[in-house]
Amino acid sequence: MEVIQIVSIGIVATVLVVLLRQSNRNEFALLVSLITGIVIFTIILDKIEYVVETLNNLSRNTNIEFTYFSTILKIIGIAYIVEFGAQISRDAGENAIASKIELGGKVIIMVLAMPILLALMNLIIKILP
Repeated sequence: MEVIQIVSIGIVATVLVVLLRQSNRNEFALLVSLITGIVIFTIILDKIEYVVETLNNLSRNTNIEFTYFSTILKIIGIAYIVEFGAQISRDAGENAIASKIELGGKVIIMVLAMPILLALMNLIIKILP
């Protein structure tokens, strides 16, 4: 099962990071953390692909406008990428940079969400007398 593989990799990496930090090898600890994140991401990449394809098929079958669907997928992808980047920064002890990464992600998400928000507002205006 992939979940056992992911958790095992995470636990081994955590032990390595703790040992490296105790021996004042923080740069190697950060590197192990980064590589672990990349390895786990590659393990789940095919699952993400499956989810995207399934949602894409659902979008086609329900006649949802593809622009909205692709925007939502982009927003979800940005949220995951921003979270990964912020956690790497936090692992390096850079909380301020992590906060700036999150702020940047939130602004980009808001910009991407504007067409959906405007379409929703136009729909509401049409419904109101």
